[in-house]
Amino acid sequence: MISIPGYDVNEKVYEGTDSLVYRGQRKSDKKPVVLKLLNKTYPTPIELARFNHEYRISASLNLEGVVRVHGLEKSGNSLVMVLEDFGGESLDRIIASGPLTLTDFFTLSIRLADILGRIHQHSVMHKDINPSNIVWNPKADQVKIIDFGIATELSRENLKDCNSDILEGTLRYMSPEQTGRMNREVDYRTDFYSLGITFYELLTGILPFHAEDKMGWVHCHMARAPIEPRTVNPEIPEAIIEILFKLLAKN
Repeated sequence: MISIPGYDVNEKVYEGTDSLVYRGQRKSDKKPVVLKLLNKTYPTPIELARFNHEYRISASLNLEGVVRVHGLEKSGNSLVMVLEDFGGESLDRIIASGPLTLTDFFTLSIRLADILGRIHQHSVMHKDINPSNIVWNPKADQVKIIDFGIATELSRENLKDCNSDILEGTLRYMSPEQTGRMNREVDYRTDFYSLGITFYELLTGILPFHAEDKMGWVHCHMARAPIEPRTVNPEIPEAIIEILFKLLAKN
């Protein structure tokens, strides 16, 4: 297990190409925390700058539905972001065993739409909304959005002529305009498109599109109609189907 000065590290929660996430406890006051650090012994200046950017935006959003940050600390040649641990699990883990019940979906969807709206009121676009970046603790009745690593504080961003090989975000949940293949600026609606795909997956257990490679996913987001969700889950109400298709509209 990794050693981080000042903290007892209990378990690894996540390991990705760019980051590692652990649950632990702060030694000084025994407070449970989540510790996020770069997955490199010697991160580049660009990687450190992005990590600082994530910390700064997360710390600036003093909102109930955004995970709180306790601090940013140096560890060796890298940085450690200290986050609150409210006992939640990411939605991608929760739905790994199957889609949510309609009751749970209604509860979460209303709250997530409200949280995202309040984030946008602070002139922040998340740009990577997906089940792995939403953490839920049903026992504590709390849901929070995490990971503002590629978020922007601009009201809109122009990604025209963006190279699809260097796209930022999670391609399976990415809005058509965020792919850089449309003559359209990125604004707050990109988050709602990604939220629509997330809602679809929470209800059905699958994604609304399927592709084999990057360009296939880009094509799906730009031109393909989603799989009719009630062919997967017949219990989804018609009103929810209408909302899903509005969120996933290509216009």
